[in-house]
Amino acid sequence: MSLIVSVPTERLAADLGPLPDDVEVVVWPMDGPSPRPGYDIVVPPYMQLAKVLERLEGVPTRLVQSQSIGYEGVEDLLPDGLLFANAASVHETSTAELAVGLAIAAQRHLDAFAVDTAAGRWAPAFTQSLADRRVLLLGYGGVGKAVASRLAPFEVHLTVVAQRARVEDGMPVHGVDDLPALLGDAEIVILTLPGGDSTRRIVDDAFLAALPDGALVVNVGRGSLVDTDSLVDHVRRGRVRAALDVTDPEPLPADHPLWALPGVLISPHVGGASSAMGPRIARLVREQVERLRDGREPINVVIGGSSLR
Repeated sequence: MSLIVSVPTERLAADLGPLPDDVEVVVWPMDGPSPRPGYDIVVPPYMQLAKVLERLEGVPTRLVQSQSIGYEGVEDLLPDGLLFANAASVHETSTAELAVGLAIAAQRHLDAFAVDTAAGRWAPAFTQSLADRRVLLLGYGGVGKAVASRLAPFEVHLTVVAQRARVEDGMPVHGVDDLPALLGDAEIVILTLPGGDSTRRIVDDAFLAALPDGALVVNVGRGSLVDTDSLVDHVRRGRVRAALDVTDPEPLPADHPLWALPGVLISPHVGGASSAMGPRIARLVREQVERLRDGREPINVVIGGSSLR
């Protein structure tokens, strides 16, 4: 019996490369009814889960393979009984790259220089390096570890905080209970935590007030990690700066004060949206195909029970 895999684009179908003869790949953008009565694996379009998951109602599917790491709110959208896997291993490289890029851009005023370029203005400035800065990395999952590895050559003083204290691969990790005592020394805070009730607005007024003057907050996790009103207040007073790939609300309204505040750099939730994504999502889908063909459990399952019962 053939294994039927649905992917949303011809590009992803091509990226999968040669598959075994008993694997059929169907291109379904999920913009209309399903072209097949059922699937073994469905890969929905990137960043469109809220719009398309209802298309799976009544369509037998063994595994829904997301192209995103985050899955906050997906359980409320997913038809009953379906197994859902996130895209851990796909976006860590690209998101970590952007996190370091945002930090460098904010430290070296590259955003201001881009404005000067457009205006034909030569305006040298003495800026802060990333080197020698005290960096607090909040979150040590896949993205956090990728950020830490990329910061290593930049000669920063790195402190890592996660839910629980541990030493992992030689890296001392503080528990979240240590956070209040660490904030006063943090010149740069990089947020890589997932969303959810346990992390919602962890960066609040008290968190920001504990940071030293001029500290930089870089968020590549979820917009819900930050109390936006408190961030606006602290940035407006010149207390902190921000470089954000994610915001709350999102997308950020055109009239939102964050757009106009000096010391704020915003990218529109593009942490994973780079050329690094294609080969990595293809590799993950191939892995899931091999597992289902061999009768093994899929990886990265975050919602649902066994797919093989």
